[in-house]
Amino acid sequence: MRYAVVIEKASGNYSAFVPDLPGCIATAETVAGVEAEIREAIRFHIEGMKADGLDVPAPTSLAEYVET
Repeated sequence: MRYAVVIEKASGNYSAFVPDLPGCIATAETVAGVEAEIREAIRFHIEGMKADGLDVPAPTSLAEYVET
């Protein structure tokens, strides 16, 4: 599955979240670091949902850049 991930610059680090997986977040000092962390967070989040007998939501969010 391919989930949309939002990466935001914070003060001193980067944070990421997955709109289709509420509560699935990660932080790191660099963009590359937060990308690696969010991949692991997604795996962990989905494993936890399955272990709890919950349905894993299908990816539905879209991400696109818009020029102004």
